Amino acid sequence: MTELSWVRSPVGSPDRHWATRKGVKSVLVLIPHIVAGNRLLDLLPLLEADHRLQVVFTLAEPWESWRATDDFVNALGGIVLPWAQARRGEYDLVLAASQRGIDEVAGPVLLIPHGGGFGQYRPWRPPGAGDGWRPQIGLEAGQLMREGRVRADSIVLVHDREMDVLAETCPRAVPAAVVAGDIALDRLTASLPFRDHYRRGLGVPDDRRLVVVTSTWSDRSAYGRHPDLFERVLDELPPDRFRVLGVLHPQIWSHHGAWQIRSWLAGSLRAGLALLRPEGSWQAALIAADHVIGDYGSVTGYASGIGKPVLLAVDGTQPLLPGTPGAVIAEKAPKWDPRRPLVPQLSEAESPGLADRVRASLSSRPGRAGSILRTEMYRLLGLAEPARRVPVSPVRLAEVLPC
Repeated sequence: MTELSWVRSPVGSPDRHWATRKGVKSVLVLIPHIVAGNRLLDLLPLLEADHRLQVVFTLAEPWESWRATDDFVNALGGIVLPWAQARRGEYDLVLAASQRGIDEVAGPVLLIPHGGGFGQYRPWRPPGAGDGWRPQIGLEAGQLMREGRVRADSIVLVHDREMDVLAETCPRAVPAAVVAGDIALDRLTASLPFRDHYRRGLGVPDDRRLVVVTSTWSDRSAYGRHPDLFERVLDELPPDRFRVLGVLHPQIWSHHGAWQIRSWLAGSLRAGLALLRPEGSWQAALIAADHVIGDYGSVTGYASGIGKPVLLAVDGTQPLLPGTPGAVIAEKAPKWDPRRPLVPQLSEAESPGLADRVRASLSSRPGRAGSILRTEMYRLLGLAEPARRVPVSPVRLAEVLPC
């Protein structure tokens, strides 16, 4: 590490004499990509207003990251340690929403899934995989163990079914696991009473219905399969009755670049498409939505879980773990038929009982994730938990690309 790559650090011993608050415990937030970063931002309100803590950030394994991730981390306004510097330090707590980099830093690690739980199959088959290959779900020993030890001190699960899976796939990790529920779902639920606020933030008039069109990444996703997805939706929906908002997975932005996305969607943008920024609040978009067109990604699952009518724009061949939100939606949600008019399909997309089933598959501890997670973080920190009520923060406003 060169002298130029070193930053003044409130958690580093060489700079402690600069501190105004001394004797604080250090929290390192490990961000390898935007999706993980967004999930970790759900946790940080649980540590707010505690003068015993100093939070710093780092871009984990930056040589495997994209420029968009670097921009995301630096825009947070926190102290960002270069990766080489972060690896030299010792921390009282490390927050991670991906396994990347957790073996390289010193300190107790809390690992949380960055999507709707660990139990989603990967959307591709590795080259040369034989007949016995089974998709990874994130709970295998090969991912949770290194050199005979569990890689994280606390493995956060969202659902009891994941604990059952973990007992089969990596029994040695069970003592480190805690079922906390889904903090993202709880924040969405807490935000529902402010729906009008989120709609005003997006500029949606009261007399328009907002259709959110969302796609995860990969060539099997809604946008991967249908490059003209947004054009079709805009062509079908009268602009005097509907607004359309596109929500693309941050991986699409990171891999292809913002310029290319805007170029591909130039016609749709001119036709009235609003496009959520890659670091924008997809949660706020879902709160504001009247309808959602999506695929097997987590955003579609959360949309259904908070009661939004969902149309699926994929063919249902994605291999999903039974009982997960994606699998429930794939089985029960109506499929978008491009051969039929879209407006009546939106009207018919209500699926009685689906929201309850999806919500039950998203979390085994509804409304309790914040309290369980805060208790777990302070246990790892070795500090008494604050006596004040656990905050369940409403999500921030959505941010769209400028026209």
